Amino acid sequence: MKSFRLHLHALALLWALASSVPATAQDAVRRRVAVLDFGGSAAARRIADELAGALRVGAKDVSPVSREQARAASKGAGYAGSLNLTLEEARDLGAAVGSDFFFAGEADTLARRVVGRGDYFESYAAVYLVSAFTGKLIFWERLSAEARDAEGAEKDLLAQLRARAHVYAGMISKARAAERGERRIAFERETPVVEDAPAEESAAAKNFRVPLPYRRLRPPYPEAAARAAVEAIVDALVELDERGEVQSVEIVRWAGYGLDESVSTTIKQMHFRPALSAGAPVATRVLLRYNFRKPKEESK
Repeated sequence: MKSFRLHLHALALLWALASSVPATAQDAVRRRVAVLDFGGSAAARRIADELAGALRVGAKDVSPVSREQARAASKGAGYAGSLNLTLEEARDLGAAVGSDFFFAGEADTLARRVVGRGDYFESYAAVYLVSAFTGKLIFWERLSAEARDAEGAEKDLLAQLRARAHVYAGMISKARAAERGERRIAFERETPVVEDAPAEESAAAKNFRVPLPYRRLRPPYPEAAARAAVEAIVDALVELDERGEVQSVEIVRWAGYGLDESVSTTIKQMHFRPALSAGAPVATRVLLRYNFRKPKEESK
């Protein structure tokens, strides 16, 4: 225990020294950013390559990891293109790639046909920006372009990506500054005593009653997710006080497309019967899981 405390003191000292470095020196540090593959098609490869190139040229204070290194490292880590990661999975992936932040996504150029409109092509890219330190999904968006031919659609999409490079760089800088603040606060504040709900069949569960919602609310399925037919799991770690009131919600498996925000907003509207430990109400943390499936279209 003594060595553990010394280790914490040493970390605190390192952060104190880091926080004393002038802001200009901190800002001069270039963030290592990786762009992972956006799918297996040739179009997906070109779109991911274009994003990496745009960051290299138009994003200040960003040091892109080579696409070859990012591809090899992510493949070696077993990454198969999922956009529905836990925080731990995202952190492990970022560490394997050797980046501070990484972009994941899916992209392609496809032929479309709409009744009354005729044939056309759509080039699209779902872009996810992830922090390798926290594992959190910092930002996501879906860009698309349409044209009569595949080349025209893809050309317009690539222009959008080039124009967005400085925006992504700004988000990375803002996220990095926020993370420095979160680390500093974590060392300075006292950690509240919150009991995790025990496993159902454990000995501790015999004297523990898990918190139960007075009314279960279903998070709405966002329109953005419906348009992309997204199916995903969102996990939320919820901290409840001794009255059963929601104190905080942390998304620990994210999915983008507005699903994370839908879950967080819904949980904050809920009220719970408090957890009981040996008959006494206690603050606790519980993991809530939501499975999203595209709603079936109603028959006309």
